[in-house]
Amino acid sequence: MAPKRDYYEVLGVSRDATQQDIKKAYRRLARECHPDVNPGDHEAEERFKEVAEAYAVLSDDAKRARYDRFGHEAPGGFGVDVDPFFGGFTDLFDVFDSFLGGRSRRSAVQRGSDLRHEITVELEDAARGVTRTVELVRLSVCEDCGGSGAAAGTSPESCATCGGAGQVRATRQSFLGYTSTITTCPRCGGSGRQVAHPCPTCTGKGRERRKRRVEIRVPAGIGDGYRIRIPGEGDAGANGGPPGDLYVDLFIKPHPVFKRDERDLVVEREISFVQATLGDVIEVPTLDGPEPLSVPAGTQSGEVFTLRQKGMPSLRGNGRGDEHVVVKVVTPRKLTKRQRELLLEFAKAGGENVTPQKSKGAFDKVKDAFKTL
Repeated sequence: MAPKRDYYEVLGVSRDATQQDIKKAYRRLARECHPDVNPGDHEAEERFKEVAEAYAVLSDDAKRARYDRFGHEAPGGFGVDVDPFFGGFTDLFDVFDSFLGGRSRRSAVQRGSDLRHEITVELEDAARGVTRTVELVRLSVCEDCGGSGAAAGTSPESCATCGGAGQVRATRQSFLGYTSTITTCPRCGGSGRQVAHPCPTCTGKGRERRKRRVEIRVPAGIGDGYRIRIPGEGDAGANGGPPGDLYVDLFIKPHPVFKRDERDLVVEREISFVQATLGDVIEVPTLDGPEPLSVPAGTQSGEVFTLRQKGMPSLRGNGRGDEHVVVKVVTPRKLTKRQRELLLEFAKAGGENVTPQKSKGAFDKVKDAFKTL
């Protein structure tokens, strides 16, 4: 008998390979040399046994440690006996799934579905953080039967077809010998049980749709379009499975005053020609209330002044952004006679020769519009 090859060599992995590397190599090789893919090929069958044996040892941390220390001569051996048609370990079912059609084994315990909800908040709420309570309709464990699906005073029974295993095994004979396949039990759907007297509330499903109020904590500094995950607030799982999660998409209403740029806020503030020329102290809005802002003499329209730490808080809690104030110098549309005189004196003192023009009224604007036709 030829000596056994090194298990790492059989799978084509290094001795420091991770369990994920080992599993990946095994699944690839098992698919290549599975007897159902290579009918009548004795070498492929032996190769399949070799690959399965190597994986059975290296996928088990304790066996792998013994193999690394003693090799094939480990005291007591490894207790590996591989049937090419029905392996004794879990991952072989994945290989059968690829070739025998359908899933060969399926757990009836299923995780509940995730749910999605949307909420809209004000910018001030996003800045300070807020808690919102929403009402959802979701699948919950039936209160009357506790999720068993059985009516009061009764209990689920083992499935008569699969004996409670949730799966059935079929054996067929071919010229290669006997081939066994495992499929989900068609009678119980993989749960391994039957409900002779269904709960009238949930009709034997173990779950019912109910309204539930859920509190959603919106953290300070959150941005528009962020998604909040609330674990365990989705639909209840089937047959005792874990619940899904709730995903909340958050939107922030447009603000009439502030525009947001990540953590910074931008606000426009109008000032007069006189304020821009002589300078002034004006009041500007912030999230914390009105704040004074000193506008120096000679300020030009469009200049930006910054109020430090007056923007949105960081979502991670490390400080706040800034508020940028954009000043807009407003030109008056109507002047009194005295104002016009003073402005002409101002221009003359500066050496300007100004020819005043009349502001156009509504009638003049209509006349200009007809001239352009």
